[in-house]
Amino acid sequence: MNTLSYKTVSANKATVNKEWVIIDAEGKILGRLATVVASMLRGKHKTNYTPHVDCGDNVIVINAEKVILSGEKMTKKEYVRHTGYPGGQRVVKADQMLKKNPIGPVEIAVKGMLPKNRLGSALYRNLHVYAGSAHPHEAQKPKQVEL
Repeated sequence: MNTLSYKTVSANKATVNKEWVIIDAEGKILGRLATVVASMLRGKHKTNYTPHVDCGDNVIVINAEKVILSGEKMTKKEYVRHTGYPGGQRVVKADQMLKKNPIGPVEIAVKGMLPKNRLGSALYRNLHVYAGSAHPHEAQKPKQVEL
């Protein structure tokens, strides 16, 4: 039997081919956008996906301020954080966060879908979110991706 025909190929840092992709978030639902972005950051759309290696793409998300939330989430969804001091719990509604920090909801949604370890931190650094349509990554020649 020819054993060379069915060897499993595992990617490593040297063999990974990382690309730059751009996603337009205008009019997209936040959760559905975040699942696609997290999957692309992870590299699950590639044939040489390896769970313990950063084999995903660099993802640029533009127009993050124009993302939509379904139902009544825009007024009822709460983002909770803690300052670290007693009584330091802070709550911000989704519509207030979009006004104050337009890229915040997209970053929080994607970060929550990544692994909670060193690999997840490395993958999160490959995400670039911008409120408007302008971004400083034209030199990387990113490919447009439709959802």
